[in-house]
Amino acid sequence: MIFHLTSKKPVLLVGNGVRAAGAAELIVKFAEKTNIPVLTTMNAVDLAQDNLRLGFVGTYGNRVANMIIAECDLLISVGARLGLRQIGPVPERFAPNAKLIRADIDQYELSRNVKCDEEKYLIDAKDFMKMLLEESIPDYVQWKSRCLEAKKILEEFDKEVGNLAVEEIASLLPANPVVAVDVGQNECWCAQSLSLSGSQGRIFIGGGYGSMGCGLPFAIGASIAIGNKNVFCITGDGGMQMNIQELETVKRERLPVKILILNNHVLGKISEIQYVSYDSRFAQTTIESGYSVPDFEKIAIAYGIKAATLMSCDGLSKYRDWMTDDEPCLINICIPDNTLLIPKINWDTGEICPHLESEVVQRVNDILKEV
Repeated sequence: MIFHLTSKKPVLLVGNGVRAAGAAELIVKFAEKTNIPVLTTMNAVDLAQDNLRLGFVGTYGNRVANMIIAECDLLISVGARLGLRQIGPVPERFAPNAKLIRADIDQYELSRNVKCDEEKYLIDAKDFMKMLLEESIPDYVQWKSRCLEAKKILEEFDKEVGNLAVEEIASLLPANPVVAVDVGQNECWCAQSLSLSGSQGRIFIGGGYGSMGCGLPFAIGASIAIGNKNVFCITGDGGMQMNIQELETVKRERLPVKILILNNHVLGKISEIQYVSYDSRFAQTTIESGYSVPDFEKIAIAYGIKAATLMSCDGLSKYRDWMTDDEPCLINICIPDNTLLIPKINWDTGEICPHLESEVVQRVNDILKEV
């Protein structure tokens, strides 16, 4: 038997290998059968949406997801690489109280130990999930309810303007949408806060599959693949400039791609690193150091695409009709240039930053420690 029946706080961690194996529906089936909390990697956030959504793990992961990982006693990882961005530089800090079970099709990934006593299965994710579904596993609804309670407590924290903008975008999306996300701060904000309605939606995240600028080409390809239907592209000002000429493709092919730019007028992820780690020695990332942003609205109109500029995400609801019609559009959403990407796990200490009030952390820890 794969599952450890002695476990009181099991977690299923799924990576993009699950999608590649065609096992997405089995994840939902397993979660509904056992009520075991499902966490994801960044590239696999669309595998656990709607009522399954707790968050993704890792350096920029949701605080509640990383706290659940720290508390669980059994971690079943399926199709997830468990690289440094997920487990950190010190493996002993990752899921310190848990027995680790890893299922992966790549023998070279399994050749690298995360824990010295981990159990490994060199197997296709779909076959592995079928085996799990055949086992007699208890109902963990009480453990899952505690995880959801912890998530509810933490919902009001770790929200920058970027997260709020993504939440506003999500509120306008139809059920089961197709969303393409670029590389950069917008990528992490979407992984943290883009909550989809329905279990069949797709979020194509750049991750390790594309560099900055991949969002719009992803959206174009996705729209064509599903019969020239609506696809939503969330990108940043830097990413948009990398492939801005593809607006002509969108217009020429009459693709209903809805482009939403989170525009903070800086190369946010790089400038944030320069700010935090290099004493604010900015280079080609801010207006003062050699980076600038064009008028995206005018450029889109020049290409024949309807467009608008918003000074905040508050007015986004006025363009709800644009999200559902069969025409392409571009909405340039301005956000402050000092918008940070939080939370973040400190590489040296393994702590989640910024620190919350000790009373809040203790309250969440007490909930997750209950048996």
